[in-house]
Parts: sequence; C-alpha cells; structure tokens
Amino acid sequence: MTGDTRPLYQRIADDLRASILAGELEPGAKLPSENVLKDRYSTTRVTVGKGLALLKAEGLVISSQGKGALVRPRPNVQMLTTGANYRERRNTGVSNFNAEALAQGLKPEQRILSVETVPAPPEVASRLGLPGDTPVIARRRAFYVNDQPMQLVDGYYSAELFGGTAVEDVRRIRGGVSALIEDPDGPVGERITQFVEDLDIRMPTPAEASDLAIPPGVPLARVLRTAHTSSGVAVEVLDSRVPCDRHVFRYVIDIP
Repeated sequence: MTGDTRPLYQRIADDLRASILAGELEPGAKLPSENVLKDRYSTTRVTVGKGLALLKAEGLVISSQGKGALVRPRPNVQMLTTGANYRERRNTGVSNFNAEALAQGLKPEQRILSVETVPAPPEVASRLGLPGDTPVIARRRAFYVNDQPMQLVDGYYSAELFGGTAVEDVRRIRGGVSALIEDPDGPVGERITQFVEDLDIRMPTPAEASDLAIPPGVPLARVLRTAHTSSGVAVEVLDSRVPCDRHVFRYVIDIP
C-alpha cells in the first residue's frame, strides 16, 4: 500500500467492501475478527472499528450478538413486469409479487394493515383526476418474504366508484383489486391497459426504517403506479415504499 494516502480505517473498509461486492464474502458470512484485522493491517482495534462502522452505515455489514460482524443477508426478489406475465397471473388469481417470490423458492406473505376512507392526498387526487380532498378508499398492506418485511404498499381508489365493494373490506381480494376492476359485473368493467410509474429515491423516514427494518445508510425507493383502463380512466394508485437493498426490478417495454 505504499503511496496510498487514504486513512487506514477507510482502506480497511474499502478492502472489505470490495470483497463483499465481488461475492468473496457472501451474505451471512462472518467477517474477520477485529483482532485478525488489527494484525493484518498493523493497527489498533479502534481503527478497525472505524472501518467496520463505515460498512454498517452503508448497510453492508451488521453486528450479531456472539458472532461479531456479518455480511448483511439480502433476500433479493427480482420483480419482472411484462404485459404477458401480468395477464397470465391475473388469470390464475396470483399476484405478481407472490408469483415472482414463489418462482424463486421464497415464501411470500401479504398482510392488510388497515382499510379506511380518507381525503385523497394531492398527488393521488391528481393521478386519479379527482378534485383535492375527494374521499378515497386507502388499502394499506405490508409485503413479506421469508418473514422479512419487503414493501409497504398503499392502494387508493375513488370512494364514489368503489364504495360498497370488496375494496372496503379488510380482507384479501382474489386476484387483487385489478381482478375486481376487470370483472364485467364489477364497478368498472374494463380492462387495465396501461400502468404509469413514477419513481423517487430518497432516505426513509424513521417510521419507514422501523417498519421495513432498513439499516442506516440504505435508501428507499418510492414508486407511484397509476393504472388506466381501456377508456383512459385512472382507477388505481399504488404507493409502494421499497428498501433499495432487497429488490431487483426489471421492466420490459415493447416498442411497436
């Protein structure tokens, strides 16, 4: 390391980070102890601790009682969204999230946290084409994989259009609300033909960090997805908050 002017704690962090990102230290693997690192770099445990603190702040490393520092496990779920698989899953009644997780050998679960009628938040009202503060039904859910929190998802629906339907019930709907929207005998009776997604990357609020078990230094992706029917009407807004260390999203866009 002759000529390297970086502080020693930063070099320690850089070396360990490179090993983690290269897959040499896999998720769940134990890092060398502070004593081993101290001797390897001819330094003190204080300096080693500063290097490990950098990796913890980045969400790469966690401390485990009795085990020392570990590479943080990451239960990644790859979400593949195409028109074809959307239709295929809609016909089976299995949600895209559950289907993708099951295909990867994981155990998905969706929990309904609450269902209530509230004034539409401004960004929801504008996407649904409603006047501000118009009543909407808010369905709030938490998504889990292998019992670990993966997403918080709030769905918003016009109370005038969906009042008195299963959307107001605190229970799951087979095939999701989309199945109800496309049901010929439902409140809309039209096919969903377009999703518009707005993506924002930011740091989580304290409540989001707690609910999703997000470690320090890990950002959050917020996705606002608006569903439009064949007549161009916006019928659903999904507000999803996703920790950036747990998902891989892939969108296939066919250009005619």
